[in-house]
Amino acid sequence: MFTKKLELFFLAVIIIAILVLSKNYYDNYMFSTNDIPESYKKRIVDKEQEVLQLMQSNYGFSFRVPIIVTDKFKGRLYGITAYKNGEIKIYLNKKVMQESMDYMVDSVIAHEYAHALIFKLGMRDREKDGHSKEWQEACEKLGGVNCEQYVNSQDVVMGKLPF
Repeated sequence: MFTKKLELFFLAVIIIAILVLSKNYYDNYMFSTNDIPESYKKRIVDKEQEVLQLMQSNYGFSFRVPIIVTDKFKGRLYGITAYKNGEIKIYLNKKVMQESMDYMVDSVIAHEYAHALIFKLGMRDREKDGHSKEWQEACEKLGGVNCEQYVNSQDVVMGKLPF
């Protein structure tokens, strides 16, 4: 009798696990094959507005840069600011958004806008891969939470914990 109950218990656990894995697979598939959710778009726009207001108050001007969400990134790069032929664009990595949207909003958007500002001001620093002292100050003034050169994995992981 006990063996039968144990078998049923494990069968139930296996069925629940398969359902959870199927839902996760479906959610990931839907995220990767569709446009980002409206809630993500709103968070990006809201953060951009905050950054632009901080730029206006700290620098006396502001300018909007196209923010393009793409799944063409290789690896785990969160974002990049491109400057080509006098045009500045910010690219955000869709592949990491689903698992790290809070980090993307709190840190990456201001980080990339700081690069855009440095480009606009003509203070580009090729030696430090664009992460000069001026860039770090701009990142902080634009509301960046972590103005470091690269993503701090510890911050991403800790940001997901419920405590």
